[in-house]
Amino acid sequence: MDIYTDILVIGTGVSGLYSALNLREDLKITMISKGKIDQCNTALAQGGISVARGTKDIDLFVNDTLKAGSYKNDINAVKILAEESMENIDDLCKMDFDFDSDNDELSYTREGAHSINRIVHYKDKTGEKLEEILLKQIPSKKNITIFENFTMLDILEKDNVCAGAVCIKDGIQFNIHAKITIMAAGGIGGLFRNSTNQKILTADGVAIALKNNIKVKNLGYIQFHPTAFFNSNEHERKFLISESVRGEGGKLINCNGNRFVDELLPRDVVTKYIYEEERSTHTSNVYLDVTFMEEEFLKSRFPTIYKKCLENGINISKEFIPVSPAQHYFMGGIEVDTFGRTSMKNIFAFGECSCTGVHGANRLASNSLLEALVFSKRGAKKINNDIFKIPMIDVNTPLLDYDKKYYEELNNKIFIDSLVKVRGDIKDELVNC
Repeated sequence: MDIYTDILVIGTGVSGLYSALNLREDLKITMISKGKIDQCNTALAQGGISVARGTKDIDLFVNDTLKAGSYKNDINAVKILAEESMENIDDLCKMDFDFDSDNDELSYTREGAHSINRIVHYKDKTGEKLEEILLKQIPSKKNITIFENFTMLDILEKDNVCAGAVCIKDGIQFNIHAKITIMAAGGIGGLFRNSTNQKILTADGVAIALKNNIKVKNLGYIQFHPTAFFNSNEHERKFLISESVRGEGGKLINCNGNRFVDELLPRDVVTKYIYEEERSTHTSNVYLDVTFMEEEFLKSRFPTIYKKCLENGINISKEFIPVSPAQHYFMGGIEVDTFGRTSMKNIFAFGECSCTGVHGANRLASNSLLEALVFSKRGAKKINNDIFKIPMIDVNTPLLDYDKKYYEELNNKIFIDSLVKVRGDIKDELVNC
């Protein structure tokens, strides 16, 4: 079956939805989701969204981001991130995103490697609220159509120009022809034994880029979050204990009850200390202590974490939370410029599947949602200006010879083979490797 559209958006997380909402309303936009529409990492993000608190904070925000990224960031991208942060928070407020507030002013919290409190939030489920707010805008946009449970298997391409994508649903092949394709396909956590990501996210966008000789960047830059709720079931997605818990004063302690690290160091540093502590004490986890906080505060500030831990037999107001690192975020991805343009014509990439270089070797806490907002909006504006110069390309569509599972396994192998070449040290962390 063939579908024709102006813009194809692959992914319905923050970068996919926000880019679609910033595109012109006279464009026909088709969005596809690999699973259910909200089955994305956006909905799992707890902590918040970083924002430069006025012009005086821009340089400090830039420096914090560079330092966390081991100065391997693209400095131009970092400056754009900081300078355009507040306008995107303002846009969300206009959509009635009711961020937590103090005396009618935005409430700012602090997380690891931030010099000041600059993270806006909604309880401990900022991403879930963001996904909800963006999805609420869609029904009023008559030019946007969303298809769920569509698996992208490859792009349509002619002479190094993208012309859409080949997808499958319920065994039926769909060839979606588009003037512009936006890859917003999310992260890589589904390929790891222990990850905080949705299991459905398996590096599809990056694998297809590799398959089509679209440039990728920094494949070895993978972030492990220091504090995922510890359990021994590797088939279960790990529940994140947000960094904002440490930002509010939570202490990391070992099996002997001793604090062993500054909790607000960059994520990669805290993760390293936890692994060292686990090895030296011959244990599988350490603990996060918030028992000195008022129970009512914990219930109101961290309702999701409080409830989830209680479901697992831990009352966090009285007991330590068992935590251990888990794969959390991919700083590498499809190489893009600051408008999301890739090395192939007519295909853009936003969000976690892209690599603007803004994060360097290690992402600063709460910069992921901000990156998705800033660069997907910039890319959408660029597309709005250029699309009427772009023709629909007539391309022969391939007939799929095998079933969905074959192509999914092939794409997984393409990505894993490329990853292991640069990060052989994490081979044992991968599923079926």
